[in-house]
Amino acid sequence: MRAIKKGVEPKLFTNWKALANDDWIPTYSDLSGNEKKAVKDALIKEQGGICCYCERRLVETDSHIEHCKPQESDDVDPLDFSNMICSCLNNIKKGAPSHCGDLKGNWYDDQLFVSPLNPDCEGRFSFGANGSIDPTNPSDRAANETITRLGLGIPKFNALREKALEPFLDEDLSPDDLAGFVSGYLARGEDGTLSEFVSAVESVFSEWVAA
Repeated sequence: MRAIKKGVEPKLFTNWKALANDDWIPTYSDLSGNEKKAVKDALIKEQGGICCYCERRLVETDSHIEHCKPQESDDVDPLDFSNMICSCLNNIKKGAPSHCGDLKGNWYDDQLFVSPLNPDCEGRFSFGANGSIDPTNPSDRAANETITRLGLGIPKFNALREKALEPFLDEDLSPDDLAGFVSGYLARGEDGTLSEFVSAVESVFSEWVAA
């Protein structure tokens, strides 16, 4: 999980909300078309193109706008851009496991949910070379609960993370080559994108991050 630094909402979205009048108050269910696309595109961009929870590459046709704190909560404005993030998974194939925003659903516990909007979220999870994920601190109840609620430890993700880590375990890589490989992988691309499962690479090869 990477910490997400929220930006300014799209102007198209702001202008749409400003159309509110005595006869029409905009709701989240009204959000569609170009305005909704502008919001989703902005979310994907500020997240570096990866899922807010699992860090899988986001695909337009299989992702959705997620409200970090459920929009059904009494104290939440469903159109508050600062509470919006983008999660993978929009269409689950029969028999496939649910995870991320789809599995989280309307669950939210301020004491037990590690939010990607929290700057310290990145240090709450650690990864193994086999793709496993665990709380950095074994007694961190919130990290444990978040892993369970988002399905971050399901076999699917363990396998995907292990595959992402494999190239870095090549015994033919010199220390300098490995350090450069890790550094390049962790950096955002020129277009602002992040690599998939970047936190797993950073965690497993932490000794090379500052090399």
